Amino acid sequence: MTNMKLNANEKKGAISRYLYGQFAEHLGRCIYEGIWVGKESPIPNIEGIRIDVLEALKKLNIPVLRWPGGCFADEYHWMDGIGPDSQRARMINNNWGGVEENNHFGTHEFLRLCELLETEAYISGNVGSGTVREMQQWVEYMTFDGESPMANLRKENGQDQPWSLEFFGVGNENWGCGGNMRPEYYADLYKHYSTYVRNYGDNKVYKIACGANSDDYHWTEVMMREAGRLMDGLSLHYYTLPTGNWVGSKGSSTDFETNEWFSTMKNTLYMEELIVKHSKIMDKYDPESRVGLIVDEWGTWFDVEPGTNPGFLYQQNTLRDALIAGINLNIFQKYSKRVKMANIAQVVNVLQAMVLTEGDKMLLTPTYHVFDMYKVHQDAELLDVAFESPLYTYGAQSIPQLSISASINAEGIIHISVCNLHHEESAAVQCHIIGAEGRRVSGKVLTHSTLNAHNTFDQPNEVAPVNFEGASLLDGQLQFELPPASVVVLTLE
Repeated sequence: MTNMKLNANEKKGAISRYLYGQFAEHLGRCIYEGIWVGKESPIPNIEGIRIDVLEALKKLNIPVLRWPGGCFADEYHWMDGIGPDSQRARMINNNWGGVEENNHFGTHEFLRLCELLETEAYISGNVGSGTVREMQQWVEYMTFDGESPMANLRKENGQDQPWSLEFFGVGNENWGCGGNMRPEYYADLYKHYSTYVRNYGDNKVYKIACGANSDDYHWTEVMMREAGRLMDGLSLHYYTLPTGNWVGSKGSSTDFETNEWFSTMKNTLYMEELIVKHSKIMDKYDPESRVGLIVDEWGTWFDVEPGTNPGFLYQQNTLRDALIAGINLNIFQKYSKRVKMANIAQVVNVLQAMVLTEGDKMLLTPTYHVFDMYKVHQDAELLDVAFESPLYTYGAQSIPQLSISASINAEGIIHISVCNLHHEESAAVQCHIIGAEGRRVSGKVLTHSTLNAHNTFDQPNEVAPVNFEGASLLDGQLQFELPPASVVVLTLE
């Protein structure tokens, strides 16, 4: 039995809803076929955006959507994607699969998608192959309410009023596909380019600088030292691989053994160390935590499904992915004083997706269900949780068996999200509650008897949440027993 103490009097700050952000890149079938089918498609759509995907994503209360990349962003020239479809420039997507890009989904279509989703826009600008003028004009085109060439061009293209642009990334992965730059060089470029990402009227842009790849702490040091005062956020990218090694096979998304389950759990827990160490550097230059750590690419990365384009990064999504999602969301919440946004990669048909599509068919993945279960934490107050997790030992290695986070919302309702990482052992927890008088407990659980269980178009509900009956509440003591390999969200009210 694991003893846990939850203190409702110890509120540790708001959990930013932006931790539940999504990412949509022009990659594989994420945009085309996944989100955009075109206005003439027989698949039901609103202005070219497919309705089934739109409705599924809207249910998640997505707070922010990042676009157009990713590596695609630093080869994207935004003027290619405005105006009549017939006049838009066609191009080759050099980063992902070498396929033709017709630019039918551009600035207007993306911002219309954000309006329909009732989500905020996070646009990544082109530093790698773009110009300062190009970036300045894009922001002006979107947000300036007045007389100017860009504002007039926007109106000619059918948008009289400026849009609200909340977040803007000044480049992406400039240490790699965004230009293979040194941090010292990129820091100067960031200062140069970001100067011209202006605030027009009442629109205030949250400027995000390209941050580190995984454990490149030198990059963070240089960026905070040289440009920290000019940024609002600094990104961090980290993907979970079973092997932790980018060379060779990354492992199958569905055909894996117990040792790969364990190694994937172990490798995803590395996210906490990364956040702690990058935050420590940021604290040196920004002790007030004004600059947010923006984990705008995270999730699992496996080998593509057999028979699919290697550049499309299409992978299935199993119970293992659900645990990865829950663990990372718990970590982000724990460090929400510094971590202000996270964007899982990616929203549809790419890597650890929420939704998979095939023609006119659509299914929800186990990861989708975790985001749906966890959305109760958005904008709630993080609560102090004390517990000592039992160890999950496999061979000579051990990791914590449990991952736990808790919050209290404005109505005084407490939610506790718990992941049991162990592939075959259940976990019993006794929780002493301080400062709250819950009268009843309910919950949802996502689990399966098979570790690689996943949803298919023939069996779309193979892995789906059900009511959790394993919790009881009596005299301030909460007791619950978690099945092996499970994600549970409890509600105390």
